[in-house]
Amino acid sequence: QVQLVESGGGFLEAGGSLRLSCVASGRTFSSYAMGWFRQAPGKERDCVAAISLNPGNTYYTDSVKGRFTISRDNAKNTVYLQMNNLKPEDTAVYYCAARMGRGGRNYAPNKSYEYDYWGQGTQVTVSS
Repeated sequence: QVQLVESGGGFLEAGGSLRLSCVASGRTFSSYAMGWFRQAPGKERDCVAAISLNPGNTYYTDSVKGRFTISRDNAKNTVYLQMNNLKPEDTAVYYCAARMGRGGRNYAPNKSYEYDYWGQGTQVTVSS
């Protein structure tokens, strides 16, 4: 069982930056692929970014490439999402997720059903 707690969301104007954090329980954090998803009202939950067991392998949805950066600090059991140049369309609840290692150290999952554990979500609101 893994417990995930997100923080760092907030309200800001377009062009601003936020850094989301997700702290995971357990001492086997390095064995989990991690992802960030977001969901706006009336929309499906979609993957924003993901990072494999090997932190050199990442995934970003097209709309955030060049603006968002996912990273992890295994010593702190934490995954981050640095969000720069935020836009109103980035407004959503952001969730972090963990996938237990199942053989692919270079795989960054980007589908909801691929993840085993989810955080409670943190709200990001960007005004125009």
